[in-house]
Amino acid sequence: MKKPIRIAALALAVAVVTLGCSARADQTTDKLKAAVQSRLGDDATVKSVTKSPIDGLYEVNLGTQIIYTDANANYLVLGDIVDAKTRKNLTDARLSETNRIDFASLPFANAVKVVKGNGSRKMAVFSDPNCPYCKQLETTLKSIDNVTVYTFLYPVLSPDSTVKSKSIWCSSDRAQAWEAWMQNRQAPTAAGTCDTAAIDKNLALGRAMNVDGTPTVFLADGRRLPGAVPADRLDKELAEAH
Repeated sequence: MKKPIRIAALALAVAVVTLGCSARADQTTDKLKAAVQSRLGDDATVKSVTKSPIDGLYEVNLGTQIIYTDANANYLVLGDIVDAKTRKNLTDARLSETNRIDFASLPFANAVKVVKGNGSRKMAVFSDPNCPYCKQLETTLKSIDNVTVYTFLYPVLSPDSTVKSKSIWCSSDRAQAWEAWMQNRQAPTAAGTCDTAAIDKNLALGRAMNVDGTPTVFLADGRRLPGAVPADRLDKELAEAH
């Protein structure tokens, strides 16, 4: 799977600005998109190119990462644009917006469902059973109440991840088997010989949604939270998305 791009030779800048974010395209962007893609080659796929809040600087959306370039694609800029007045990270906000999904359309039947409290707040997680950060997120979830968590088993790290995912999916109580392994290191014991087509579907779905790392969290309003976010932020984001 593709990782965030790292380029050895480039002009690196982190811009701090006071301007609002504008995403209006102009006639330059189509040519610029092709030029940037040519520069990057197979390292990344350019989803779109739009104007950034800074004159002469263009936003390049790579799906799971936003970088910036000049009007001639001679320079690639890695870094976040931050509003100096509000301290809002405009790059993060744009990435979240461009990666927003239709949460209700997710195939929840292919996920392990865990309900805590009244379950009124909802989130989906793409998770690998051998991912240490996924286990960290599961530990964080112990302190989060009134939430329904749909975990899409997403074995991408190793063949053993697939073995464990199939065993968990084939367990008589999938939620119990998942939490026992992720929180208490109790390995699943089911044979893993049931119908595990859901796992293959999860892998295809994740690739289509640019899920290139685990855990990846999706909130009920469609926003994406990459990584094992801390409890205070997760609780706040769940409240805002509810």
